Amino acid sequence: MTQISNNIYCADFLISLDIKTKLLPNPYYDYPYLIIEDFLSSHECDDINKKVKEDDDYEQAQVKIKDLLIKSQTNEEIRKTNIYKLSEKYLEIYTNRFLEYQAKIEDYFKLAITTSTKVQVLEYLKDSFYAMHSDDSSMLYKNKELIGFTAVAKQRKISTVLFTTSNNENPSDNTFLGGELLFNFLCDKDGNEIKLKPKAGMMLVFLSNPYFTHEVLKVIKGRRISLVQWHNAIIN
Repeated sequence: MTQISNNIYCADFLISLDIKTKLLPNPYYDYPYLIIEDFLSSHECDDINKKVKEDDDYEQAQVKIKDLLIKSQTNEEIRKTNIYKLSEKYLEIYTNRFLEYQAKIEDYFKLAITTSTKVQVLEYLKDSFYAMHSDDSSMLYKNKELIGFTAVAKQRKISTVLFTTSNNENPSDNTFLGGELLFNFLCDKDGNEIKLKPKAGMMLVFLSNPYFTHEVLKVIKGRRISLVQWHNAIIN
């Protein structure tokens, strides 16, 4: 294990790889990712969840298949997710709130955000998941062994995930069981995997490169809803 912050280590093999988009935050931070509590209020989260529940205008998330050049395809062995558009009302609220926190995010990762993608509202229902992936790179395999990464979305420097439902052992309308976000190559000093249990209103901010390869574990029960966005930036 290689220490990358006060409390977090990464798998040693990552250090030996030629990762073109390699970037890590200050190693003296407690964590290499940033958690912003109460980015949205519980009332705002509930309103978004209600809108998603009532909305039948959504599409299934698609995954690009390497050998298919015409278009992406839905591949439910890799990802099973519904994508909604954020309403104009909450897009404005989200955008204004993000601007309030932008300086904090930029200071934490020592970069300057330039452009951002559209906000996607992702819904994971029972048995939905997203397999291990890096937000800015494709994973390269040889004989089923991961041997490296190739950058395919260099414009993604920062990933943000805002949760509007919470992980809970007793799921209800706005909670879910399972659906944790697992950082596949990160662990604590005892070797325990870094598996975050989402909380409504919480935003998770992390670098989009392979060090932060992650997956959404299968939802066992309930509805997991999150707002995701990717940001380009000038690195200081």
